[in-house]
Amino acid sequence: AGGGPRAEARAQAQARGRGEDVAVEARVSLEDVAAHAKVRVELPTGKTLDVQLPEGVSDHQQIRLKGQGHPGTPPGDVMVTIVFERHPQFRVHGHDLEIDAPVGLEDAVLGGRVRVPTLSGAIELNLAAGTTGAKELRIKGKGLPTKSGGHGNLYVKPRIVLPEGGDAELEAFLKARRAR
Repeated sequence: AGGGPRAEARAQAQARGRGEDVAVEARVSLEDVAAHAKVRVELPTGKTLDVQLPEGVSDHQQIRLKGQGHPGTPPGDVMVTIVFERHPQFRVHGHDLEIDAPVGLEDAVLGGRVRVPTLSGAIELNLAAGTTGAKELRIKGKGLPTKSGGHGNLYVKPRIVLPEGGDAELEAFLKARRAR
């Protein structure tokens, strides 16, 4: 009759009465995770489900949707594995986020303010004079939601950038200083 191993397993599960479970992967954005959004999941059966992301969901966490699998008595379950999509700015470490922040040489030496994106909107961050980029800065509560209702942290790594096209005055100053 054909159908392969999956069809055979499904037929055996139905013969026992219980429907077969279905495993699917749902790729979600960090913005959806932060907003506890509903995500659309397409099952191999052709059925589509809207799944509410639980508060504090983790990358590769499995969510069981009881009775949404293959028919039977009782019907099988759907096991949804949540996979965080790669974000263009943030790196994920558990519920903490990490981001690089470009800092001009003048702000690194003299101190200043730098605009840093977060999942809930950009914020201004004060930089101390003498920032070298060797130490990351922690912004409490600006990471991903946790199961306890809190949020992880955002770690900002200052990356000192030089002016595009160079800076003649800066170069002259450094050459004079080197010559001493």
